[in-house]
Amino acid sequence: MNDLSLTIRSEAVGDAQAIERLHERTFGPGRFVLSAYRIREHVDHVLDLSFTARVGTLLVGSVRQLPICVGDTPALLLGPLTVEPPFRSRGVGRLLLERALNDAKAQGHRLVLLVGDEPYYSRVGFKQVPKGRVTMPGPVDYSRLLVIELVEGAFEGVSGPVGPDWSKSRT
Repeated sequence: MNDLSLTIRSEAVGDAQAIERLHERTFGPGRFVLSAYRIREHVDHVLDLSFTARVGTLLVGSVRQLPICVGDTPALLLGPLTVEPPFRSRGVGRLLLERALNDAKAQGHRLVLLVGDEPYYSRVGFKQVPKGRVTMPGPVDYSRLLVIELVEGAFEGVSGPVGPDWSKSRT
């Protein structure tokens, strides 16, 4: 992490505005039409499985996870993961990912999906979802749909549409 004094902590309710501004800067207004955002419209992320990265009091990164189902199988959707541009390539994103995945596993979650770049996310174990096994609402590049098993074999036989975990939905 070079010379930065980085702190990773669970997201707090008061972090929401700063995280939203970070998302605006890094993803722009087009983010709302993406598949993952369409799912996020219906279910909130889990605060104790979502994390911020700070240097002192400065928010430099964030990762969120929300409850979903793949068909009838509970899972988590990871994202967005974002790091302020001046702090990229310093390991911040990887530390956020590792914390998110480790805490999810410790809480008994078995599967995590995301839409992202396989070369980046494969470094922590994500793999491309086999073609045709999973569908998502809205536009999605299925070559970017990735999964990680937090428990070996957890993705065996899992298929179907991705949607909010309605037991945790807000609508």
